[in-house]
Amino acid sequence: MPSRNRKPIDISAAAQKLLGFKSLRPGQREAIQSLLEGRDTLLVQPTGSGKSAVYQIAGSLLAGSTVIISPLIALQKDQADSMEASELDETVVLNSTLSASEHRETLERIEQGEVEFIFLAPEQLRNPDTLDRLKKAGVSLFAIDEAHCISHWGHDFRPDYLELAHVIEALDHPVVLAMTATASKEVRTEIVERLGMENPKIFVHGFDRPNISLRVDLFSEEDEKLEAVVKRVEFAEKPGIVYVATHKHAESLAKELKERGVDAVFYHGGLKAKDRDEIQDKFMKGEVPVIVATNAFGMGVDKPDIRFVYHADVSDSVDAYYQEVGRAGRDGDPAEAVLFYRPGDISAQRYKTGAGRVNSADLRAITDALVSKDKSASPKELSHDTGLSQRKVINIVHKLEEVGAAEKLSSGEIQLLEKKTTAQMMDAATEQQQSLKELRSRRLQQMQLYAEGRSCRRAFLLRYFGDDPGSSCGNCDRCEAMGGIAVAR
Repeated sequence: MPSRNRKPIDISAAAQKLLGFKSLRPGQREAIQSLLEGRDTLLVQPTGSGKSAVYQIAGSLLAGSTVIISPLIALQKDQADSMEASELDETVVLNSTLSASEHRETLERIEQGEVEFIFLAPEQLRNPDTLDRLKKAGVSLFAIDEAHCISHWGHDFRPDYLELAHVIEALDHPVVLAMTATASKEVRTEIVERLGMENPKIFVHGFDRPNISLRVDLFSEEDEKLEAVVKRVEFAEKPGIVYVATHKHAESLAKELKERGVDAVFYHGGLKAKDRDEIQDKFMKGEVPVIVATNAFGMGVDKPDIRFVYHADVSDSVDAYYQEVGRAGRDGDPAEAVLFYRPGDISAQRYKTGAGRVNSADLRAITDALVSKDKSASPKELSHDTGLSQRKVINIVHKLEEVGAAEKLSSGEIQLLEKKTTAQMMDAATEQQQSLKELRSRRLQQMQLYAEGRSCRRAFLLRYFGDDPGSSCGNCDRCEAMGGIAVAR
């Protein structure tokens, strides 16, 4: 295991020297100190609160390399460029944009210990050669951005994040820093468990955004609701975001806004990556004032002057809702978040998120392939035997791991734990998927409680995320209706 740096260090002086900070923000010093003491650490703070400075300072002070897991190439590049501008120690980004020769050269430098900060997307760790080079580099800090992506309870689950626990152990468990902007108690628990964090220190604060006015507008008819959304956007201070649930709705609402004279663009996961990048860039640069988007838009978006975030459709969880709402008013000026709500929206969202059945043909192909093996098989071999992509193989293997039917060995190969029949494994995986369906239903129920509740909305949200709500906020529709004294229960 890499050595932990336990010498007394003046963290403020280090922050000044490394990043030019005159002072540290709330939570930074405590998290850095925790890492320097060799403690796994979970840091839950809003975007813009300086989470990246924690791994930059701690990584510079700990002996050995720092790995930063980040899900988006754009985020990796932005952080790496910022760190190079601050003249921190050598930083590299290892992702799919590199040529074969650049990739080889970068891996060689990593192996030789010439690189302090290494940015990776989780899928890069599927390559056994990458993991081998990291082992030789002597990783002392393993930082995971957007750590909520590992949680089924969370709003942005990504199967590749489930591999990170195996990677951490393969690297002899360096100090782990998990970071996220929004995580309820359930998400925090799942992050700790799925990453195998050892006796972690958990820091949670900064959720209150008092400059954002919160309200829910209630409607009985869909047409009435959509007309209200269009009118509100038309006369609202801009720029702003309107979130919707489907590709079709994003396109139709953007078209309606244009017909009303509002310059609006739409964004969803069905667009080509190049088109999505161009649309996002236009909005971020202020070339268009309104973007109508599904939840595909958001991760890594940090535009300070967003004046409103409207939800024309209900989110599938409070986690997702508050993450999206939090993109408003990051400059500290007044902003508003409005949920346009119709009780029937809950049923529609339940139908949309209630899917997720096991793909029986794919699962059967993997289980049959594993049963036919005398020992173990690599994802590559299983991919070859079944004709499925390695990513799909890994996703199905995770399902088998979670029901105790298979395990991933330190070699990266997959092995059945016992000779269950294909039918038994199918039944277990189906049961596990039913549990996930019930979990999604509980998340949606919490969203319904927020939308239909009669107490202070801010207090509800802060309590949900484990922050102290204090007294009623005076800046939500419930408080306004009660003369600023809505009950904060």
